[in-house]
Amino acid sequence: MKYKTSLFLLFFLYGSFFFSSLVAQNKASKNQELVYVDQKGIMRWNKNNQEAAFFGVNYTVPFAYGYRSVKARNVDPEKAIDQDVYHMARLGLDAFRVHVWDTEISDTLGNLLENEHLRLFDYLVYKLKQRNIRVMLTPIAFWGNGYPEKDENTPGFSRLYGKQKALVNEYAFKAQENYLKQFLNHINPYTKLRYGADPNIIAAEVNNEPQHSGPKARTTEYVNRMVAAIRATGWTKPIFYNISESPRYADAVAKANVDGFSFQWYPTGLVANHTLQGNYLPHVDRYNIPFDTIPEFRNKALMVYEFDAGDVLGSYMYPAMAKSFREAGFQWATQFAYDPMATAYANTEYQTHYLNLAYTPSKAISLMIAAEAFHQLPLRKSYGTYPADSVFGAFRVSYKESLSEMNTQRAFLYTNTTHTKPVNVGKLTQVAGVGSSPVVTYSGSGSYFLDKLEKGVWRLEVMPDAVHIRDPFAKASPNKEVTRIQWLNHSMQIRLAELGEEFTITSVNEGNAYKASAKEGGFQIKPGVYLLARKGKGPLKGKTFFGNMEIKEFAAPQPTETKIFVAHQPLKEVSAGKPFVLYAKVVGVSREAKISLQLNNQAGVYKTVAMESLGGSKYKAEIPFDLTSPGLINYRIMVQDGTQQVTFPGGYEGDPWAWDYYQNDTWQTFVASDKGALSLFNATTDRSIYVFPNLWRGDERALITAEKPEQLVLKLTAKELTAEQTMGFQHFIGDKLKGRESELGTFDKLVIRIRTSNATPLPVKVGLITSDAAGYTARVNVSQNFQDIEIPLNTLKPDSFMLLPRPYPGFHPFRFSAAKAVAFNLKQAEKLEISILQDKKTTAGAQSYTFEVEAVWLEKN
Repeated sequence: MKYKTSLFLLFFLYGSFFFSSLVAQNKASKNQELVYVDQKGIMRWNKNNQEAAFFGVNYTVPFAYGYRSVKARNVDPEKAIDQDVYHMARLGLDAFRVHVWDTEISDTLGNLLENEHLRLFDYLVYKLKQRNIRVMLTPIAFWGNGYPEKDENTPGFSRLYGKQKALVNEYAFKAQENYLKQFLNHINPYTKLRYGADPNIIAAEVNNEPQHSGPKARTTEYVNRMVAAIRATGWTKPIFYNISESPRYADAVAKANVDGFSFQWYPTGLVANHTLQGNYLPHVDRYNIPFDTIPEFRNKALMVYEFDAGDVLGSYMYPAMAKSFREAGFQWATQFAYDPMATAYANTEYQTHYLNLAYTPSKAISLMIAAEAFHQLPLRKSYGTYPADSVFGAFRVSYKESLSEMNTQRAFLYTNTTHTKPVNVGKLTQVAGVGSSPVVTYSGSGSYFLDKLEKGVWRLEVMPDAVHIRDPFAKASPNKEVTRIQWLNHSMQIRLAELGEEFTITSVNEGNAYKASAKEGGFQIKPGVYLLARKGKGPLKGKTFFGNMEIKEFAAPQPTETKIFVAHQPLKEVSAGKPFVLYAKVVGVSREAKISLQLNNQAGVYKTVAMESLGGSKYKAEIPFDLTSPGLINYRIMVQDGTQQVTFPGGYEGDPWAWDYYQNDTWQTFVASDKGALSLFNATTDRSIYVFPNLWRGDERALITAEKPEQLVLKLTAKELTAEQTMGFQHFIGDKLKGRESELGTFDKLVIRIRTSNATPLPVKVGLITSDAAGYTARVNVSQNFQDIEIPLNTLKPDSFMLLPRPYPGFHPFRFSAAKAVAFNLKQAEKLEISILQDKKTTAGAQSYTFEVEAVWLEKN
């Protein structure tokens, strides 16, 4: 009895000590909390009560395919994290979020597993802390760990229950409660802190994309129990919960005891399997929130846990999205997902996303500009409707220039060559860009950064060239290089009065011994980090850091391939009797390489035309008019670099003029006759269409044959109309118009060959959408017999158009109307749209809606 009493006393004293220590740590962490949510739902800094904003990325190397793919490249995951986190800091990001793959670090009961994945996540959190990049914890993902591969047999509760059961099953609830408590009480061996005690971890989002089902009361109970499990660890920071993934359960989620709600945005859809062409700024014109009528939704903080313009390679979208986020009231936004530098050469992690400083320099600088916009733009301020909102504050986006810009007294940032003049070049302390500007002229294709360290001394960081040689959004493989990295010397000229026309260039990054002097501001440069010092200025003393980066830091990939490759997209059709220009990208060659075109026009005319270097990897050749008689031009591109000869398409090595050279692969371009029609859509050959609604079943979407031999017809059937009350498709046509630009003014009618299987005539809208995001349509009545319906172009009227691919989540706007209608101009057309127009009189009693389109073309009188 006495022994038991002593043992009880020992446990009591130990428990009291542990509890006191926990309270002390929690009290310390509370004092160190960076942000809180006020009564109006605004997240504010504790230090000064000012509104807080955070902008950054998701990143996955500690888990799942991110981990496996880096290991498969024989890259140390810690080194990968070091390099990628440096690049995040280099881009000025201050937010990180990822859904933790609980399935890899837990068992079925929710017990935390101390393994390599958890250790690497701890290491990542530590490295982010060193860069002042704030962390949003999302402890539960529900996902398997396979994508894009098959799921592995992981030990966690998510594999046992799956996403749906995890949100309704009592045993799953208990496993998650157990896991949350253990996860949040886990001590990071690198920071020596529990997550709740680490001030750099500012908030938590309970889980990733919950898909609720069953009674709504059970949903509220689930959220409250998970929040209670988090709070039981002493967590006093804000807690968010996803409200956008299950919109029907928004009221149940809003009733829960959370501080804020999380949203996502994929305005161009996901997984198109090719690069989207056209102007997608209308898709990000505003962020629509449909839940503000729910009383409990009000006065809560808002965050965007994931966003991206999927399958868009242009560098004009991110700042426009940041603008719309701020207008909607968001204070946290993290792009999904930043590609590890180790695998970005192939874009294998998430095929539909592509973002990395080294491999997508223009998009990366666009994200940098978006981060600045997110921090600078006032909350809930509107900038109008596109195109009026292309300029907002110090920021500008342009689809036609594929350009994002920031232009302030201190910073000038741009994603591609720009002619905009800085607000005040004499006060600049930061310049970053791709291409050339009034401040920097550069012949390379990588990004560069200029940062003022002190008067007369600037830091210059130059990344290697990045050349997109294959479609990065097509089917991915580790064996398929989509972007080639090239370490080349380039010319650069810097026009900063503070440096003058003569200044020194001294390398500081490891392994770089380059030194030079500028003349008239110009010099040769290769990738690396350099100090630029005006004439007579002594060396930089006693300064090793700027911001949260070291002056000498540099991270850039070596090429994964060095062999010769030609990337080229042929023109579909060109005008007769007129010369035209062909462009190509050629990588893996020396500056002395000879590039030429060998062409024939099927009329006995053969010609070899030398291609002219445009700098870097770009080449062009003008095809003379004597080859452009109506018919077909076949051609190939030949590369001779020293003794090596390679011919494309195909990449065949050897002398293309040798008697035994048997490869005959060619590109081809049609030459139209003087009165020839211009094809806009042909169901036999055109596959890159965007259909609404998502018709994939064989009885909904099919390619069928009709009267003409070897001619296919696109057949779309909607058994019933969705809430948007339409069915149809869009198709990009800008590439078809490009080769016949000089003729566009002579076309005067649009022709569509179409029929319906409906018993009564079906009203259909046929329209064209311009690069300025203006829609123009005409209405036609479609019968059961195929007809060539002619539509005079001068009868097209301004109209709204569908936003396709459909923005996700589905509560975002489906149609867009230009702010100001102007006269239709065929030279600006870039998309074709065909859709049914619901008419209660003509579709009354219809069981389904069907139309079949064979072709659409332009004609001349």
